[in-house]
Amino acid sequence: MVPTPGVHTPYCDVYDENGREKLPNGLDRRVIGYFTSWRTGANDQPRYLASDIPWDKISHINYAFAHVDGNDRVSVNASAPGNAATDMTWPGVPGAEMDPTLDYTGHFNLLAKYKQANPGVKVLPAVGGWAETGGYFDANGDRVASGGFYTMTESQARIDTFADSVVDFVREYGFDGIDIDYEYPTSNNQAGNPDDFHISDARRGQLFEGYVNLMRTLREKLDVAGAEDGEYYMLTTATPSSGWLLRGMEVYQVTQYTDYVNMMTYDLHGAWNEYVGGNGALFDDGKDPELAAGGVYGAYKGIGYLNGDWAAHYFRGAMQAGRINLGVPFYTRGFQNVQGGTYGMGGTAKAPAGFPCPPGTNNKCGYGADGIDNLWYDSDPQGNAIPAGVNPIWHVLNLEQGVTGDYVSSYGVTDTLQGSYERHFDPVTKNEWWWNAQTRTLLSGDSTEAIAAKADYVADTGLGGLMIWELAGDFGYDPAKGQYEIGSTLVDLMHETLSTTTPYGATKANADRPMPTQALDLDIKYTEFALGDNNYPIAPKVVFTNNGARDIPAGATISFQYGTTDPGEMSDWSGFGTTVIAKGHTGDNVGGLDGDFHTVRFTVPTGGIPAGGSITNQLKWSMPVAQFSNVIVTVDGVDYATTYDHPRGATVVDLPGTGATGGTGGSGGTGGTGGTGGGECTAPAWAAGAVYTGGAVVSHGGHVWTARYWTQGDTPGASAWGPWADGGAC
Repeated sequence: MVPTPGVHTPYCDVYDENGREKLPNGLDRRVIGYFTSWRTGANDQPRYLASDIPWDKISHINYAFAHVDGNDRVSVNASAPGNAATDMTWPGVPGAEMDPTLDYTGHFNLLAKYKQANPGVKVLPAVGGWAETGGYFDANGDRVASGGFYTMTESQARIDTFADSVVDFVREYGFDGIDIDYEYPTSNNQAGNPDDFHISDARRGQLFEGYVNLMRTLREKLDVAGAEDGEYYMLTTATPSSGWLLRGMEVYQVTQYTDYVNMMTYDLHGAWNEYVGGNGALFDDGKDPELAAGGVYGAYKGIGYLNGDWAAHYFRGAMQAGRINLGVPFYTRGFQNVQGGTYGMGGTAKAPAGFPCPPGTNNKCGYGADGIDNLWYDSDPQGNAIPAGVNPIWHVLNLEQGVTGDYVSSYGVTDTLQGSYERHFDPVTKNEWWWNAQTRTLLSGDSTEAIAAKADYVADTGLGGLMIWELAGDFGYDPAKGQYEIGSTLVDLMHETLSTTTPYGATKANADRPMPTQALDLDIKYTEFALGDNNYPIAPKVVFTNNGARDIPAGATISFQYGTTDPGEMSDWSGFGTTVIAKGHTGDNVGGLDGDFHTVRFTVPTGGIPAGGSITNQLKWSMPVAQFSNVIVTVDGVDYATTYDHPRGATVVDLPGTGATGGTGGSGGTGGTGGTGGGECTAPAWAAGAVYTGGAVVSHGGHVWTARYWTQGDTPGASAWGPWADGGAC
């Protein structure tokens, strides 16, 4: 991650010396569960409280949801009597007894209580979500279309207000950081919640820039607060996984500010259209009905983008595998009256004539499952159930057994069972689904076979872990009642696999691309993207800026890697000779992408990159990729890493020779301001035992160094991001 300048961020509170997060409960990889505020037991529905969380099997809990209020502050309606977060109790429920030492009750009291007993588990409130990205629910449960993230990110002043409130919020309730669930800062037209289209569409050209500013500001303010409090505050984000949404999110330039990303690799298919596919496919099979109908396979060399493996490789192009978590659905989505397909999978389910399609579907929706097949339904503005086939896994397992369940009436369901439900699992996509041949109903979600496959995938690929939406969908079996209910079977399965594997991948570069230990102060910016719906080909102007003290000469080469989510035919419109010199994957992605990176190289043009100057290369590619990685500048046969990659342990240097010495040095130092490059070092020699405060000047290793902040025992030059700024050779 990018370090916050001038702040001694206490990373070691959370990370070990290899840059890996220290995980609890014997886990080698994360198990992150979303815990929702609304499973309170109201209307006699099954209850899921903090006392029901399997605290000994997980690593993180995300509380869903906080929101952006009308004053641009983070809120859970804490001032409203009876709110679930801070003013609710559950008398007589074992394990739900409040901690009397806290001045609030509700979910936050129980989360604090159980966190104290399980101090390794981190708890973060998630802000936003589908319903509260562009507005919020007030104390009466009414939605206020205030603009939420869309309008709060319009100015730095409003972002600062929000970020300051996040710091206060985290401190007040003892959280470990914040999770941002902004759905979605994309420039695609009509993306996200249809209730917010009138707000989001008018701003779509500025949304991603505002998102970057938000995440940068949160990172900086959380780092400052962490340094003051002596603990590290995490910043995480829920990310889309669809290539369509990501096309409108530039190259996802927020990865440098986040501890990790939680990929929402679910809701990949649903009744918003007629194409019947899996809720959370892990791999493509070359037959995704939606992609086939849209001509995607023909346009992009057979690569399909509605699957977890494609999404993981998108982010892998920009960050370590261990900072990527695969999302899994503990719920189903489904269709009725499915035609064609294999036991319905891959078929179509057109809505019948006169069917009221939900907003945002342009009256071309699919025929979502309803009644007994739609237990966890959302409601339209009139309070009617929206047919979507949404059920907890424990309910669909009861349907498989022909059991109605004693809870259905509490959800307002009066239907009787018709037909029988047969479970299926596809060995290629890892889709798991239930098919009722009589009603032609398909319900797709993750149970034991899909979760086992995804846990193995995480273990085998070095990913950081699994993220669950939502914990209350997990199941156990009550033999006395003869039915499945809320339990922890799937989390137990995750823990079994992810506590007996290896530590996650902690380096961006793979072993076949060893990165130099010396780095030049070179930065990269991505500019002038077309709006997502017009972003064909993807052709930004990419600016390479030399912050060093000496020119990078013409004829030097710059090579970098980018994700295999693109077919690997990057070129340029600038005449720099940009060429793909190695492909990590070729052909379709049936069963998964083979490698992580394509490697690209171009030659620095006439005039070079002057010290303090830039060149712009207008690159072009076809499918979405995240930021470039593992950048190497080669000058006179010598390879250098770059500060752009924030390399751990690299030493920032200037090129040898007699070139310009007027560079600003950027984040790696002050570049040439400390001496003439040939005389004796006149500043006092650095001493390991001495205490230095910000602004102190010393000499060490033939260079002059200026302290950025208080330091003792930190060797100048040991880290590009340490307390010492390199002022150049004496």
